[in-house]
Amino acid sequence: MAFGQQSGRPASARQVNELLDLLHQAGHSDFRDARGPMGFTQRQAGGKFTADEAEAFIDQLNEGESAPQAPVASAPATRLTSAERAARQIPDATLAAELQRRGWIVVEP
Repeated sequence: MAFGQQSGRPASARQVNELLDLLHQAGHSDFRDARGPMGFTQRQAGGKFTADEAEAFIDQLNEGESAPQAPVASAPATRLTSAERAARQIPDATLAAELQRRGWIVVEP
């Protein structure tokens, strides 16, 4: 078998369409958009699935609908600058006092 080729019978057009519909309902525009959150391979991101793979992803998405508030994608982690890390070390009261000294209005959340 060549690299990137599927092993098994290909998914039917009905399975691929059903999977795409479920991905649209989950907030994805296409297979490539869902690649990271769903864990698709490069071949699968191109819309090529085996029947077993398609059925497994369909089941996964159907189970996700019944789960309360199941997130589809997580927010990417952001890197903090050294100034942002230092600001997070300052106690809230001290930070609020400094902002007020600079003319800002500070309100507790």
